[in-house]
Amino acid sequence: MIPVEEYLATHFRPDCDYVDGRIEERNVGERDHSRLQALLTFYLIQRENESRIRTLTEQRIRIAEARFRIPDVCVCLGELPRGQVLTSPPFLCVEILSPLDTVQAMESRIREYLDFGVPFVWLIDPRTRRAWIYSGNSREEAVDGVLRTFSPDLSVPVAELFDND
Repeated sequence: MIPVEEYLATHFRPDCDYVDGRIEERNVGERDHSRLQALLTFYLIQRENESRIRTLTEQRIRIAEARFRIPDVCVCLGELPRGQVLTSPPFLCVEILSPLDTVQAMESRIREYLDFGVPFVWLIDPRTRRAWIYSGNSREEAVDGVLRTFSPDLSVPVAELFDND
């Protein structure tokens, strides 16, 4: 068991999740994952002022007393929170599947975000070019090819992200 203070004082490359006293390595992406993360981040940053959002990549989020998760991308409403670790729910968390990840394995992680109060979670699979929207107790595939949120309304055409790879 590793104390929270030790986790917060340690720098991992790449950063790791912290779950109930254990360090958990994240499956970091290869080129497809990395490129998709960069393009999505760029797409969202271009819309920050009009939508009054702020975009962060690989940001530590304290979702419980002894649990920290690091989504690939997250979006906060308004100004960025002051602390180096988010302690309140962001508006959106995005997870991009890496080659060793599965949708099923990602489900509990997504449930943690939603239970913490994150209104929207997007899951994107770069191999299949499929994407899902999670909100509350619902999960739907972005069958029209657009990832969405409401209040504010964000729309990301998934195909546009892949057209740039």
